[in-house]
Amino acid sequence: MPEEHIVVAGLLRRRGRALMVHRSPQRRWYPDAWDLPGGHVEVGEVPRLALARELREELGIAAEVVGDAFAKVQGVDFRMDIWTIDQWTGEPSNCAPEEHDALAWLTDKELHGLRLADPRLPQLLLAALEGML
Repeated sequence: MPEEHIVVAGLLRRRGRALMVHRSPQRRWYPDAWDLPGGHVEVGEVPRLALARELREELGIAAEVVGDAFAKVQGVDFRMDIWTIDQWTGEPSNCAPEEHDALAWLTDKELHGLRLADPRLPQLLLAALEGML
């Protein structure tokens, strides 16, 4: 049985849209696909603190990750815990060009037709963005 990786992601919400990152074509996992920002939880790290670290490293923002995860996505060899993030300090920018080659604020409808890291992303965005408009 493969080892399960714990992954964390942030669903940053602003004016009815969520921030998505485009994974570089050179990435080992899910290359050339749109995804939520985040990453792997290191050994001994608390998942919500791992997400705060990943958002700082990848986007250059300071986000306070509080409460329970909004959603948990189970894969064959990973579990991804997703938090909604509504407040942060700084303007998100691509601080990790080796990981992502683009950032975009998108709605669930704008995800259709894009290559996605996980087919469940449009439904997750819809659920998280309802009532935000």
